[in-house]
Amino acid sequence: MSELVDHLAHLTGFRDRDVLDVTLVGAFKDLLQPLSVAIYRTVADPNGERWLTRARLGHGDVAATADPAWVDLDQLPLIDEHPVRRDCLRTQEVRFQPGPPHVSLFPVATDREVVGVLEIETAQPMSAEAQRMVGSILRIYRNFQGLLDYSERDTLTGLLNRKTFDETFMKTVVTLPAAAAQGAAAEGRRSKGSGQGYWLGVIDIDHFKNVNDTYGHLIGDEVLLLLSRLMRSSFRFHDRLYRFGGEEFVVLMRCSSDTDAAQAFERLRANTEHYAFPQVGHITVSVGFTQVKPTDTPSAAFERADKAVYYGKTHGRNQVASHADLVARGELAEDGSKVGDVELF
Repeated sequence: MSELVDHLAHLTGFRDRDVLDVTLVGAFKDLLQPLSVAIYRTVADPNGERWLTRARLGHGDVAATADPAWVDLDQLPLIDEHPVRRDCLRTQEVRFQPGPPHVSLFPVATDREVVGVLEIETAQPMSAEAQRMVGSILRIYRNFQGLLDYSERDTLTGLLNRKTFDETFMKTVVTLPAAAAQGAAAEGRRSKGSGQGYWLGVIDIDHFKNVNDTYGHLIGDEVLLLLSRLMRSSFRFHDRLYRFGGEEFVVLMRCSSDTDAAQAFERLRANTEHYAFPQVGHITVSVGFTQVKPTDTPSAAFERADKAVYYGKTHGRNQVASHADLVARGELAEDGSKVGDVELF
């Protein structure tokens, strides 16, 4: 009993979701001594849902393995390749696959949705007592995930909030190539290799004050909620989506070039322009983005993207503006000020 309490205390001692999943599989490995234990989650893909490994420990493994946060979806197995796991997810019921090895599958849920499956392989069928223990720990895990959601997510849109941005950003920066850290790669330059660069985009709804003034704040909130859904459908599952407050949103993404980033933001701009918002009709957004530099602080990268947004909003709105492109064209100086006699900031 004391060992179980120790594991629960350890499990709820972290505020990092990646560490939380690793801790969870580690706890089950110690408590059940299985052949393997893993957490799988589903991610959306145009060709169908796929399985993402969040954490997996084999019997002899010292450290858990997991798929990279920015993994290429084509490398992941389709959901139908594991039908019992799929059925566990969709029915939200515990499933068993006779062995050997014997596989027990438990749905992993948050307060909002079922997000994955816990899969435990054992030499013998899992006892009823062990099943109850697993279910109890998963309920604690679910409650703790709810607390994390409350502290990390915007209550209206469900997107990540500003408090979580700095930590995620700094984790991103430390993964950038060391050569770039020495200044070898200027902003906007294509990265060597696919998926090696990070881009930060700031999204601002055009004339949002008019929406609130004309239709009221309840309708304004509905616009924000619907835009957050458009963002989820326009970007990939591993792109980080934030609401910074008001009508301002932020995206942190990984891609191979300034052109690829521009295409992603243009997709959101077009999707928003063509979407019919109830009562309001059509709205537009202005987007500014910049490549993240290895020496960047969160505020420095945000400031460059924000200045690109400002340029777009003062030059017609409903457009995507690249800070690197504006600098190359002489519209902005490297520090973000306007080239010429008049300073924008």
